[in-house]
Amino acid sequence: MVETQIERRGVRDLRVLGAMRSIPRHAFVPDDLRAMAYEDAPLPIGGGQTISQPYMVAVMTAALRLLGTERVLEVGGGCGYQAAVLAALANEVVTIECRTELAATMSARLAEMSFFNVHVHCGDGTLGLPEMAPFDAILVAAGAPAAPAPLLAQLAEGGRMVIPVGNLENQELQIIERRRDKFQTTVLDTCRFVPLIGAHGWKDLPLR
Repeated sequence: MVETQIERRGVRDLRVLGAMRSIPRHAFVPDDLRAMAYEDAPLPIGGGQTISQPYMVAVMTAALRLLGTERVLEVGGGCGYQAAVLAALANEVVTIECRTELAATMSARLAEMSFFNVHVHCGDGTLGLPEMAPFDAILVAAGAPAAPAPLLAQLAEGGRMVIPVGNLENQELQIIERRRDKFQTTVLDTCRFVPLIGAHGWKDLPLR
């Protein structure tokens, strides 16, 4: 998976490649989909949510340029695979999942796999966690109509946020860097994610 789907497509961050080699993606998908776990595609995990395409996980993680000392916020924890990859590369990961069942399953799975530097919260990820801010990096694993203002406010000076921004069908993957009170945005790629639900996301869409 790493060699053919990620490295050959231009991801060169050796730490990211190593982390993705070490973490078994099949452990994060439903049993009936394990045979497809290493295909280059998102897979359903329940609640209308998906585990992201391996290539997209790699691209988003590499864009954060993690060195190992950071506190990272992940919005849209889902099954926990992205959080596990981040946990292998950062000092501390805080992940928010708005669906109670997914959050509980993720928490148990990550603990069982000894990812003790991941803290799972259930709630509205578009609000972030101001009591734990600032964050050196933020990864949003769902498509938003715009970068949520609370998340921008919780980004540390010099920090980076990677987020899909666009409409419900198509988004562009943005990396937003904070320089004092200014934010510089760079578009990395086009993408398509499940909607970001919440007060600063697609707030009129129901949880499934």
